[in-house]
Amino acid sequence: MKIHILSLFPEYFQGPFDVSIVKRARDKGILSIEQVNIRDFSKDEHKRVDDTPYGGGSGMVMLAQPIVDAIRSVRKENTHVIYLSAQGQVLNAQKCEELSKEEHLVLLCGHYEGIDERVILSEVDEELSIGSYVLTCGCPAAIVLVDSVMRYLPKALGNAEAVLYESHQNGLLEGPQYTRPLEYEGIKVPDVLLGGHHEKIKQWRLQEGLKKTKKMRPDLYKNYEQQGVLR
Repeated sequence: MKIHILSLFPEYFQGPFDVSIVKRARDKGILSIEQVNIRDFSKDEHKRVDDTPYGGGSGMVMLAQPIVDAIRSVRKENTHVIYLSAQGQVLNAQKCEELSKEEHLVLLCGHYEGIDERVILSEVDEELSIGSYVLTCGCPAAIVLVDSVMRYLPKALGNAEAVLYESHQNGLLEGPQYTRPLEYEGIKVPDVLLGGHHEKIKQWRLQEGLKKTKKMRPDLYKNYEQQGVLR
């Protein structure tokens, strides 16, 4: 997968993509990430990329021309352009898995009060948000999206099946996990995890996941219940 990240601060991404699983995926050639500085495409002699909004407002809005030119400089036939916006559809596990099948993603990071709407109308395929809150820019959201989508790429994880059992993958939160020692400060590992009966372990994890979802995310539990899965 090829990813281009368009922003005003390419240096913002120094570090997050150079460690851990993302770095290994890049080293293996599974994932390629390149930064594009939108300011480089400004035709203003001072490299200005924003202006006051028509109709008034409390902040500045990014100009259409530099953004459009930046997108078109990397766009290909198979490109999917995402604008990271607080107004977008909330990112979830299903969307991440869907995006992992794209060959080329262009992630547009907004700055200031946003971007000229004409960019969205002419160049953006979809708007995505990572939650119901506002960030100072789209850069943190881009990091979250790359990290979450990358995990679905073939051979990106050591255990390819691990992603299938994680929180949100089936609409539920993941149940509790345990490792050595068998007992710690009076709390023992549940016996079911010690018996080696895979079907019983699977059912136990499902039930524990249901309990946790009902307690921590009743909205997810209700949605799961409405789908007719619970009996």
